[in-house]
Amino acid sequence: MKSILFDLDGTLVNSSPGIKAAFNYAFEKLQLPLQTDKQLSTFIGPPLEVTFGHYFEQSDEVNHAIKTFRDYYGEKGVHQVSLYTGIAEALQELNDLNYSLFVTTSKHQPMANLMLTELGIISHFKKVYGSTPEYFHKADVIKACLTEQGIQAHEAVIIGDTKFDMIGGQKTGVRRLGVTWGFGSLESLQEHGAESICHHPYDIKKALSSL
Repeated sequence: MKSILFDLDGTLVNSSPGIKAAFNYAFEKLQLPLQTDKQLSTFIGPPLEVTFGHYFEQSDEVNHAIKTFRDYYGEKGVHQVSLYTGIAEALQELNDLNYSLFVTTSKHQPMANLMLTELGIISHFKKVYGSTPEYFHKADVIKACLTEQGIQAHEAVIIGDTKFDMIGGQKTGVRRLGVTWGFGSLESLQEHGAESICHHPYDIKKALSSL
């Protein structure tokens, strides 16, 4: 493997405070029933199109809901985030080993770039691939990265914390490394195709060697 595709939320960063606050804001503005903290946690990972698609049938309503979420998130939520301990060091180690690092996330691409820039780690990555109007499911984001970068699927691994990362990896044929410090569970990662499991950012290099 030469290329590593990192998920963002729950893998590189703990972004739950900002995401949950943005959902609370959107649900209140859209006059939807407010959600429990546990339910809000399940919204971290899937594309916004999927989450709001459960509440609205018309595409214009879904788009309005997404805009409402992003109005808050772009102003406040994107800044309510922190790096997981050990991530910066792990990224530097992988850079030193000449891996090509990318981000493949369902987060809106401009927000992903802004977040990684403010956290001071964007220089570790060759490019950031996020949600766009053309592609927002994890498999489509991964495919866009592989295609644009000319990467063979068997030469890449997706590192992520939820089943959406593992499913996206399976659909695109890349290897799959699940991490347990984020928002998903060990059981869900294994159930949805994780080939190896990592419990701490310091162990990423070792976990990669098992794939």
